[in-house]
Amino acid sequence: MPIITPERARLLRARAQGLAGGVRDDGVTAVIERVFAIQAQDTGAAALGLRVRGTGITRRDVSRAFDADRAVVRGWFMRGTLHTVAAHDVRWLLGLLGPIFLAASRRRYAELGLDERLQDRAEDLITEAVSTEGPLTRADLTTRLAGIGVEPSGQAPFHLIRRAALRGRICHGPAREDEATFVTLDDWVPAGDPGRPAQEAVAELARRYLAAYAPASAEDFASWSGLPVPLARNGWRALKDVVTVEIEGGAYALPPARLAEPAREEAPDVRLLPSYDNYLVGYRTRALSVPASHERRVWPGGGQIRPTVLAEGRAVATWTRRRSAVEVTPFEPLPPEIQAGVAAETADVARFWT
Repeated sequence: MPIITPERARLLRARAQGLAGGVRDDGVTAVIERVFAIQAQDTGAAALGLRVRGTGITRRDVSRAFDADRAVVRGWFMRGTLHTVAAHDVRWLLGLLGPIFLAASRRRYAELGLDERLQDRAEDLITEAVSTEGPLTRADLTTRLAGIGVEPSGQAPFHLIRRAALRGRICHGPAREDEATFVTLDDWVPAGDPGRPAQEAVAELARRYLAAYAPASAEDFASWSGLPVPLARNGWRALKDVVTVEIEGGAYALPPARLAEPAREEAPDVRLLPSYDNYLVGYRTRALSVPASHERRVWPGGGQIRPTVLAEGRAVATWTRRRSAVEVTPFEPLPPEIQAGVAAETADVARFWT
């Protein structure tokens, strides 16, 4: 079994994510095809997650990919959280993941007083409303749900909207003054892949994950996807054309061709990751990406994941954007070559928002 150092493993992962080695893709759809999905609970952060992996991507490019081209779609996918995925992947993903996360939500529905009859009535109402009046915002749908007895304050409207999306009835549509709207899935997304048998879909998800995150383990895949561990392991065992490598005593899968990639870069490739980025949440542990002594600076608590500066795939600082300026807070003094990379990335973030 080949042995890979943690430094090389980190660089391999960062290259797979388009975050090191000068790897950048031309355009929004090319980025999505590389990484499969972009974390998207924060729309601004999701847009920056596309920028950091691409060449010259603008806000307008991102808006066009979502609204005019309808090439990418925002919805509840892995772990039941919001991600941006390619439109052609939406239906088979919902076929696999929707029932799993709907089942996991039953207790929450009961806590909110949403019995099955009310859930079904709400689903029909939401679908009819966006079909005849849409696109509609969450506030629009909350008002309509109140008409059938759903309490407008609290989380019940959100969970009913999410349920309709997980059931493949609606999806996110065009933004309205930076506010999300919803449309019917059938109107917005071409028919595409109607779904696959569960085992085939799990195997495909594992294959796509490995391409974007290797070296990785079955436990990493289960953590990223939110699949039950036995189902995730079945998908992992179905992987073909992989080699097992050892990293600090653990076994990880890697496409064999990637063993030939160089162990180091001539100059550090510096990237400004947005908050909640895939690279930081795509594995079971954070050991390779963030020094343990600085972990709390990236994960301060309360579900936050701060924007992070990477150099060769390793977090070296956090950053914030205040108006037009980017402020960087290093973990330790940064060498000149990393400072130069930070300056270039800071300028590109400013370009993106203009």
